[in-house]
Amino acid sequence: QVQLVESGGGLVQPGGSLTLSCLATGFAFANFPQSWYRQAPGKEREWVATIGERGTVKNYDDSVEGRFAISRDDDYNTGYLQMNNLQPEDTAVYFCRVMGYWGQGTQVTVSS
Repeated sequence: QVQLVESGGGLVQPGGSLTLSCLATGFAFANFPQSWYRQAPGKEREWVATIGERGTVKNYDDSVEGRFAISRDDDYNTGYLQMNNLQPEDTAVYFCRVMGYWGQGTQVTVSS
């Protein structure tokens, strides 16, 4: 069965960096686009970035454009989100999504 497991979240200071990972199992990961979403407490889940199947076109929300970079390594069935110059407003649970399936999320907290 399809399973997505995020990792790499944590506590960082403003201006810091984190790289999130999404390990996919149970399907041919390389054949599907993979997205990242985030949800802060009391707010709606919002889209962050998407990478096309096999590393095709990448798209970002305006709020992270120029700071975040989405990538994937299909040999390891893993998607990545490199997050640079993190700001307090980036604080949220970050979720991996592939073909309508969600991971459980990983917490990112940006605070001094």
